[in-house]
Amino acid sequence: MPRQITEPVRTIPVAIEADVVVAGGGPGGLCAAVAAARNGAKVALIERYGFLGGMATTGLVNPFMPFHLNGEAMTRGIFAEWVDGMRRRGGYIDKGERSNNVIGAEAAKASALELCLDAGVQLLLHAFVDNVITDETGTRIDYLCLAAKQRIAAAAKIFIDATGDADVAYLAGVPCEVGRDEDHAVQPMTLCFRMRGLDWSKMPARGNSQARADLNRLYDEAKKRGAIQCPRENVLYFQCVRDDEIHFNQTRVIGRFAADPLDLTAAEIEARRQVEQFVAWLKAEVPAFKDAHLSETAPQIGIRESRRIKGLYNLTGDEILAGTKFPDGIARTNYPVDIHSPTGEGTVIQHLPAGEWYEIPYRCLVPQKVDNLLMACRAVSADHVAHSSLRVMPPVAGIGEAAGTAAAMCLQQGCDPAGLEGEQLVDKLIEQGQPLIKQGVQA
Repeated sequence: MPRQITEPVRTIPVAIEADVVVAGGGPGGLCAAVAAARNGAKVALIERYGFLGGMATTGLVNPFMPFHLNGEAMTRGIFAEWVDGMRRRGGYIDKGERSNNVIGAEAAKASALELCLDAGVQLLLHAFVDNVITDETGTRIDYLCLAAKQRIAAAAKIFIDATGDADVAYLAGVPCEVGRDEDHAVQPMTLCFRMRGLDWSKMPARGNSQARADLNRLYDEAKKRGAIQCPRENVLYFQCVRDDEIHFNQTRVIGRFAADPLDLTAAEIEARRQVEQFVAWLKAEVPAFKDAHLSETAPQIGIRESRRIKGLYNLTGDEILAGTKFPDGIARTNYPVDIHSPTGEGTVIQHLPAGEWYEIPYRCLVPQKVDNLLMACRAVSADHVAHSSLRVMPPVAGIGEAAGTAAAMCLQQGCDPAGLEGEQLVDKLIEQGQPLIKQGVQA
């Protein structure tokens, strides 16, 4: 066990006082903050970077994973407004054959900022939660302590955890789970990166697991002779907004836990080693990249999985694969089970039946043991398999809008999140433009 110290007692000014405080400005937190503000709450949003957007911007994740059913979006509402803002700025493009829904990070940042400012959300950037102060019962959060240029605190009636890693929930004493049941191993982290100057006309075919043609065959050969050390089994790339740029979701860092600061540092270092090695291999051995260069790496490594809370309901992999619907289903998706191997090569993909989708119950957003907290990120109450599907950005944005709307409704009704009627929340989300199903009628 490492040495421990006792931090001196100090007074921290309460610099933020709001009805609702949201921690984390990714797709879930962004939509939560805007939804709560539009429903009449005084809202503050805390973000550790100098911009919003979460994995779409800090992680440079591109594109949005599929979120349509029979040509219709399954997440709309504030998420659709965010996308429209990107599109107006030339930062959201349907590239067709090679990649759909291409995201421009700068347009995503600008659109997110516009949504928050227009809704009257108070922003605090360059700050993150490092402690939680609860009342004497331990069941209600009074303050979030924030690490920033000066140590400050934020007070609210209801708090929303959109940190991705369930930082607020964990610090408040909410029971959490990690990884898969058998060994608690989590999905690997990936640092996304981009290259410019490639010649698309010389780009080899990717091939697949049945026919390792061209690019993947070259990749296999490079791994066998030790030119590349990366436990990913194939090459994964997408097109970008710029025609001469390519996006790689390629690196794979296993055996590290993103909520551990030492592990997170080691993961960033290993991922950047993999990027340099992969870029050097492409330039040396794939003619399409002879004159290309590394144009951008993400500000931070992408995190698929860390903590998951225990909530009033725990969604399972069996339920999502069966296309289960719920009376309090506040978001829906048909994204498949998508588990990147926690220990090495391999990715498990399991699709829902054709034409089916599943719903995420409101109860998954409501933690056990803490009464004035809601979740608005991938860390909702679900098992390892279900989490692998709902973790992607479009359904998380829907979860966020539901959390923010629920927080405002709780304030109006004078109840805690556990006391809010889930079906009433669904009605409100339909009114706000979410394409949810109510009593067999599509909104």
